[in-house]
Amino acid sequence: MLIDSHVNLHAPQFDEDRDAVIARARAAGVGLMVEISDKLTTFEATHGIAMAHDDTWCTVGVHPHEAKDAADLTASTLVELAQRPKVVGIGECGLDFHYDLSPREVQAAVFRQHVAAARETSLPLVIHTREADDVMADILREEYAAGPFKMLMHCYTSGAELAKIAAEMGAWFSVSGIATFKAAEDVRAVIRDMPGDRIIVETDCPYLAPVPHRGRRNEPAYVGHVLDKLAEIRGWSAEEADRRTTEAFFGLFDRIPRPA
Repeated sequence: MLIDSHVNLHAPQFDEDRDAVIARARAAGVGLMVEISDKLTTFEATHGIAMAHDDTWCTVGVHPHEAKDAADLTASTLVELAQRPKVVGIGECGLDFHYDLSPREVQAAVFRQHVAAARETSLPLVIHTREADDVMADILREEYAAGPFKMLMHCYTSGAELAKIAAEMGAWFSVSGIATFKAAEDVRAVIRDMPGDRIIVETDCPYLAPVPHRGRRNEPAYVGHVLDKLAEIRGWSAEEADRRTTEAFFGLFDRIPRPA
């Protein structure tokens, strides 16, 4: 089953043709999608998309870029919103020291609230990390020591050492269209060493369209290109890649019932 574990269908890039994008995904064989929350001000739209479609689920959270506008966010707010039907994860949250669109200390504080919510709800934490390996590793170690939680290192492009640390904590990893980019050999090298039973795929649409669609708006219908590249990188057959990523997905997002 093709599964896109990370879509942003509420994004304005889809305002003109959202229904057509969803229809193309289904026509391409995508059987499930997880619509990702990036800020609470758009959570109603995110949740609404999940509620409107039987094959779509969602998360609740604040992206590190948006942390500056949610500096007073509490875990209890996230926990409360996570009680809604079809909410299956906490995030996207984390650290982004590449763009630094929010102060780093605010990013870290807001991220820790998400960790606490994930721990309390037992929902998986969807983690964004970019150019913040050392700080992310320190936070994960501290928080995991305080009590374990499930985590997904989404669209993973960070270093091998952070990947190793997260993997030892039982993290899952998602592979995106970046793996298809010619210059991304460093990313592919890390993918080769990821735990084979905890890898899933995503588009992160409307961003990061895989080859052969690079440079255009991304959409869930393209997730098959990511799965094909993952199979190539790992030396798996197409059938093995499909089976492994499907099993890993339902192991992570265990609130989503498996289709008959």
